Amino acid sequence: MARGSRKRTGKGRSRRRAATTSRRRGGATTSRRRGSAATSRRRRREVAAVAIVAAGGGVVWFAAEHPAWAAGIAGLLAVLFAGGLILRRRAIEAERQRFLAANAELEKVDLMSGGEFEHLVAERMIAEGFRQVRECGGTGDFGVDITAVAPGHGRYAVQCKRYAGSVGAPEVRNFLGALANTYAGHTGVLVTSGRLTRQARLEALGAREPLVLVERDRLADWLLGAAPLLPARPARRPGPLAGEEAT
Repeated sequence: MARGSRKRTGKGRSRRRAATTSRRRGGATTSRRRGSAATSRRRRREVAAVAIVAAGGGVVWFAAEHPAWAAGIAGLLAVLFAGGLILRRRAIEAERQRFLAANAELEKVDLMSGGEFEHLVAERMIAEGFRQVRECGGTGDFGVDITAVAPGHGRYAVQCKRYAGSVGAPEVRNFLGALANTYAGHTGVLVTSGRLTRQARLEALGAREPLVLVERDRLADWLLGAAPLLPARPARRPGPLAGEEAT
């Protein structure tokens, strides 16, 4: 029994030594592969740097030897670049209009998540002419989901409530608190797929800086572009005609 036990013990040790050797070889192989990959990346960067320097030198030489041609090519490239930007902007705007048209019905809004609703509101604001529109909803948003700038009207802070029911007074108070502190100087807009309770509406409209409210009925029109958020600009009064004296 002792002899058999020693044999089994010896076999176990041999297996463990073989496994250890295999792991060491595998680790060495992995290290070599990593080193080879790093060397390959470094060589590619070096080749790219040499190519960029050579191309830059060629451009400088060509501009010095053929200034008229260089100016013409530069102008052509500038026109192509500007044209590409215009086409890209038009494509983005067309895609935005398709997105808004496809999600303008309240029935589709009611199926959205909170994040999807915020994105829809942000896209509608961009279409209306707001600039620097930023979606900031999520943890730590201080009750504000979107910030934007309206040319000629200042900064806006928007809270989005994709509610099936009513928005209560506590939510309005939290939003007003954010506007009074973190987002001081912003015009507050509350957009909801539901409706405000009577008390919530009184507090929103009775605040020192009243909120702009977009409840369910107005939301339906706003998504269609029929009820803009921004107030209409007053019509410019015509000045006196030449030769007439102002009275």
